Amino acid sequence: MKGLIHIYCGDGKGKTSAAIGQAVRSAGAGLSVVVVRFLKDEDSGELRSLSHIPGIFLIPCKDCFGFYWDMDEEQKKEAAKVYGALFEEAWEAAEKQAQARDTVLVMDEIIAACRHGFVEKEKLLEKLQEKPERMEVLMTGRDPEEELLNLADYVSEIKKVKHPFDKGICARKGIEY
Repeated sequence: MKGLIHIYCGDGKGKTSAAIGQAVRSAGAGLSVVVVRFLKDEDSGELRSLSHIPGIFLIPCKDCFGFYWDMDEEQKKEAAKVYGALFEEAWEAAEKQAQARDTVLVMDEIIAACRHGFVEKEKLLEKLQEKPERMEVLMTGRDPEEELLNLADYVSEIKKVKHPFDKGICARKGIEY
């Protein structure tokens, strides 16, 4: 398989759901799948489900820092260390898997992690340009930078038309997470 690059972006609900759906499809077809999440905690229905699917490897984030706009400068520095190391760990795991078989790397919210400076954009771009042939890469997040869009083979924009959050309804377990 010649691995391609996917971006699921936009302000609508469903970016993570699309990436997780692709991860499940890929695992069902016998591909190796590595999933890593940025800017989110580990309390999520999809993670509990994915952990039971053979061929899917989850790279957990041990620290959660909350929303970017709530972090002080010290927390932002610490988040950059944690998320930068998490990116490296996930990339290395997927790269190792791709030596033996076709592999899908799902990086949920990597686009926001880059935009806020938690993962170095140049490092991500370099890795994407040099990725193994057998590695498919899926990235999610709002407002991808032009350089990422130019590297991508698939770009799917998920547009919000209406969302319950606009009426004050918070994220619901099993639906939004």
